[in-house]
Amino acid sequence: FDLPGFGDAPRPARQVPVGEYAAFVHTALSDAGVRSCVVIGHSMGTQHAVELALQEPELVAGVVLMGPVVDGNRKSVARQALALTRDAMFSETLSANFMVFSDYFRAGFRWYLTELPVMMEYPIEARVRGIGQPVLVMRGSKDPVASRGWCERLAAQAPQGSLAQIPGVGHVVQHTAPGPAAAAITAWVRAVNGFGVTA
Repeated sequence: FDLPGFGDAPRPARQVPVGEYAAFVHTALSDAGVRSCVVIGHSMGTQHAVELALQEPELVAGVVLMGPVVDGNRKSVARQALALTRDAMFSETLSANFMVFSDYFRAGFRWYLTELPVMMEYPIEARVRGIGQPVLVMRGSKDPVASRGWCERLAAQAPQGSLAQIPGVGHVVQHTAPGPAAAAITAWVRAVNGFGVTA
């Protein structure tokens, strides 16, 4: 499924807050009969994953935050744009860049600008402190968007936080290193007690 305003989903007539995206994901999972899961979010999706874990703690057994945003020490549109540009130029494959820019194009520049303030203003560090479930913060070692220092700080904020780094890749780690990323998540799930899910 696509989130409202993204992919093939209709574009809402108003700005959508992070909590509403999380509620949309919860509805989709409930409709699919999912009763327990590990939620994985990437980039802006890490914010949705955090909110879903807070809204539905009985559903979400654990949370994986890949390339989380936004670093509180670099909370400006200009700095985020520069980091994304550096990532595209020096850390990503052509196929990863094609996928990312295709997604931007499909969403439309106006919708991107509508939702950008929502992403920039979301207090992910404060919100992750309230997550009682295990949290894995993951980054590619060449990711200029989610720096190692930022990811270490975020993992430390979560009561049950861990950090994993995938060598040699940038921000779009799930596309450029799917095998190592999946292996790191699987190892983490198996190492943490109380999940109630199989890896």
